[in-house]
Amino acid sequence: MEPVGAPRDKPAAAARGYWRWRKDDFFPEPSFASWGAYRGALAATPARLRDRLLAGRSTDAAELGAMRRRSENEMRRCLTWWDLTWLGFGCHLGAGIFVLTGQEARDHAGPAVVLSYVVAGLSAMLSVLIYAEFAVEIPVAGGSFAYLRVELGDLAAFVAAANLILETVIGTAAVARAWTSYLASLVNRPVSALRVHVPSFGEGYDELDPIASAVILATAIMAMLSTKGSSRFNWVASTVHLLVLAFIIVAGFVHAKPCNLTPFVPYGVPGVFRSAAVVYFAYSGFDSIANMAEETKNPSRDIPLGLIGSMSVITAIYCTMALTLTMMQPYTAIDRSAAYSVAFAAVGMRWMQYVVAVGALKGMTTVLLVGALGNARYATHIARSHIIPPVFALVHPKTGTPIHATALITGASACVAFLSSLDVLASLLSISTLFIFVMIATALLVRRYHARGVTSRAHGRLLAALVLAIVGSSAGIAACWGSAPERWTGYAVLVPVWAAATLGVQLLLPVARVPTKWGVPLVPWLPSLSIATNIFLMGSLGASAFVRFGVCTAVMLLYYVLVGLHATYDVAHEEVDDAAADEKAAAATDVEKSGAGDAGR
Repeated sequence: MEPVGAPRDKPAAAARGYWRWRKDDFFPEPSFASWGAYRGALAATPARLRDRLLAGRSTDAAELGAMRRRSENEMRRCLTWWDLTWLGFGCHLGAGIFVLTGQEARDHAGPAVVLSYVVAGLSAMLSVLIYAEFAVEIPVAGGSFAYLRVELGDLAAFVAAANLILETVIGTAAVARAWTSYLASLVNRPVSALRVHVPSFGEGYDELDPIASAVILATAIMAMLSTKGSSRFNWVASTVHLLVLAFIIVAGFVHAKPCNLTPFVPYGVPGVFRSAAVVYFAYSGFDSIANMAEETKNPSRDIPLGLIGSMSVITAIYCTMALTLTMMQPYTAIDRSAAYSVAFAAVGMRWMQYVVAVGALKGMTTVLLVGALGNARYATHIARSHIIPPVFALVHPKTGTPIHATALITGASACVAFLSSLDVLASLLSISTLFIFVMIATALLVRRYHARGVTSRAHGRLLAALVLAIVGSSAGIAACWGSAPERWTGYAVLVPVWAAATLGVQLLLPVARVPTKWGVPLVPWLPSLSIATNIFLMGSLGASAFVRFGVCTAVMLLYYVLVGLHATYDVAHEEVDDAAADEKAAAATDVEKSGAGDAGR
């Protein structure tokens, strides 16, 4: 019998070839067959939304089987833990450490920016552990989208996916434009000298950046051609980058003055946490590594080693780099945009600006390359669900890479990078990442303590109540910190509520699922702590970030209601109909065999 959800016309699809651009390749669902069908689908929106909310959860087997088959060709399993570790270095050690450190040390944390990196690193490590368990149990290209789709349903997965794609496009554009700025620094030109100035365009859009678009395109082409080849290039580039960083650290400590660390916390503890929320973006690339699970040879061993190993080294490098900078200069003298170059110039090592520029260029190149790899895999799995057109799910038969999905992300990022860096949306990068990590930690609690057909309704309701208490108390703690951090009364109530809710999960709920290969230790405490720390850091970003986040999420939900909901509804019900047809055909076959057997006797 054909597996449920398998494409029944695979030979015909294969005969059409990889390059397809017909309407049915983009919108093959019945809801989009005609304008009349679409109007009928819109009229049924409330019922369909209720259906997806109640029955929108996927399964491990569906994500690993039917969903992957929609790509028609397999991605090649060619990566080891060594590849993943170096990909981790490549996607993290970019411009963030050079830009964010000086900015946050000067404006919000002072020398205590080192502690900001420690706080952000510890919070990121909790999320890394959770991602590692999911990636081992569900080793597909979809990353957080697949994990949330299994545990929380289509709508939660879509909100996370849309935020991550927005973050990807803006973040890639920002890195590419920074690449142009550092190239200008390397050739002794002003940071905007290599951009095309168009005075007639509006402010913020009057500096066109063809170099940024070209760099995005070049790294994307490499990612399209070969995953293993991209990994090997990343080894070389990341090795050079690590050597440059080591040289910067050593040269910096030679000119370090411990007196520059005083005062250590000039902006108070709130400044440390505000900076932690901003520099958290420098740690957010590890989800791209989880997206490579489908191409990993031994996921149960390679993913935990690659993720945890690279994150540990990266945290140490970030903290050491931050300490180097704040010991070279008083925090009030640190330059916001070119912190390391100015600091070395101040101690008589003006030539170090070229070393810093080379290091930044190398780092940003690997960030763009690994981002092109991971983000395309993410878009591929979203397309497999039909939330975006399924043509972007196709994997090329020769390269074993998702060329259409890579082109989709590359095109959007290159356009944004060419037109504007969209600085006004920069705070969305951190808040979107933190929001997704809160959802992933929540999904792990659901995974461990709720299994369909096993967990009773009473236990399901209790789990929902306790998780809401964990999230609510965490949000309350963040609100108390944001409004009046010196008042202890709110913490005296809310911290015990958080602890009691977490303890309630541990003591009152039976474990519904135990990881078979690798799992997060100290569940439910570590996932609950991840929820609390990520919400706390979100609360440190300020009201404007939440307003922008809310507006962008509302636009994403509008797309879901108009397009994604109807596509996923049609696909889900086609799968149910296919399963029923398969069961009916199997039953008819059994009856025929039984009749033939009786006739023979």
